[in-house]
Amino acid sequence: QVQLVESGGGLVQAGESLRLSCAASGLTFSRYAMGWFRQAPGKEREFVAAISWSGSRTNYADSVKGRFTISRDDAKNTVYLQMNSLKPDDTAVYYCAAGPLIAAVVALNVDYWGQGTQVTVSS
Repeated sequence: QVQLVESGGGLVQAGESLRLSCAASGLTFSRYAMGWFRQAPGKEREFVAAISWSGSRTNYADSVKGRFTISRDDAKNTVYLQMNSLKPDDTAVYYCAAGPLIAAVVALNVDYWGQGTQVTVSS
């Protein structure tokens, strides 16, 4: 049974940082591209960042470029999202996901989803 478990969310003030983690189990982690997505109340789920299975390629939404960094540690079966200079507009539930290729993940074409972790940024 595949599980993706996010952690690291919380309440922070604008300008502060958070690091999200997503621990994977039940799949060959090193063979999957991984991604982060978010969904704010009343809005559709949107792509945030993705990393290829090899870790050599990354892709970011324009809204987070230069502030967020995605990385992976295959030894720990974990993908991270370092979020700096957080803004109130970043408030959302953040989900990690696994897919076959980075292009598929960017297109929200994923095989597995986590349950999400809440990030709230106050002004």
